[in-house]
Amino acid sequence: MQRAVWYTSAMQPTIERYGSGHINETYRMTCPDGPQYIFQKINTSIFPDPDALMENITRVTKHIRTKHPDDPRCTLTVLDYSRPWRQYVFIEGARTYDLIERPDQAYKVARAFARFQNDLADLPGPRLHEILPHFHDTRARLAQLDAALEADVKGRAKDVADELAFVDARRAEAGRILDLMANGDIPERITHNDTKINNVMLDDTTGEGVAVIDLDTTMPGCALYDFGDMVRTSTAAAAEDERDLSKVFSRKEYFEQLVRGYLSEAKFLNRTELENLAFSGRLITFTIGVRFLTDYLAGDVYFHTACADHNLVRCRTQFKMVKSMEDQAADYEAIVRAVREGR
Repeated sequence: MQRAVWYTSAMQPTIERYGSGHINETYRMTCPDGPQYIFQKINTSIFPDPDALMENITRVTKHIRTKHPDDPRCTLTVLDYSRPWRQYVFIEGARTYDLIERPDQAYKVARAFARFQNDLADLPGPRLHEILPHFHDTRARLAQLDAALEADVKGRAKDVADELAFVDARRAEAGRILDLMANGDIPERITHNDTKINNVMLDDTTGEGVAVIDLDTTMPGCALYDFGDMVRTSTAAAAEDERDLSKVFSRKEYFEQLVRGYLSEAKFLNRTELENLAFSGRLITFTIGVRFLTDYLAGDVYFHTACADHNLVRCRTQFKMVKSMEDQAADYEAIVRAVREGR
């Protein structure tokens, strides 16, 4: 690692909260002589082994940098780590977005995540640490929901009958990708596992993807889960906590640009992965909705919340997105076929 840069109180750096993440505490430090840094406190209740997490991040960022030696912004630069705090170089001239504003941004975000996966396809062993086992395991998430429902520690089960019925109607599809991986039809790959739009830095001038950030969940996984989470977040017409569900739906034109951007770089995908691209969006959105519902029933112990029903509101937006994707399933499958065929 490079040596951390520290400043005395007399130099009066400005420190402010930064970003909109749910898990870690993040701060930006702006120094009088110009440089900016990100300081972040890892949430050890979510990531109980931050040393393993930082070992993954260090290996991944060093490997990516070897692929882009002339591009200092290609990935995060770790300056220092002292459990549970870490320091990164602030990536200048680029920013993140919480909601995609134009279809071309979806294309650029998808291409950036595909390039990230490509860059790590030849990462030498050993296997990365599995930071959060079963992170996208929908069956495991359903088991957690069932346990939270049975415990009902806050007496909230009476308020979620419709949401529980929605879940039960879709349990049969929960293990589709897991089964394909178990059968060897879909291989394990190195994946980001949190491919929200705000985890890609977009250049302020060109709008191109500069770097993929928030690498805490980078570990062995399934490429379809990464693409599915892009569909969940990048096609959303409204924010994750929008209360007016009439505003919540999946935008087809954004989905098409995601597919075009992702497949322009993700040359490693096999036939089974390609055949399940559209389905992955529905599955991951459903899974995240289940996680929000579980946390609501458990008393909001995982995600940061701003109000008592915040996780329930989030759950409802996810389930509305699932329904929107289901209603457009034929169109989404046709888009994937068209792009695969070069149309």
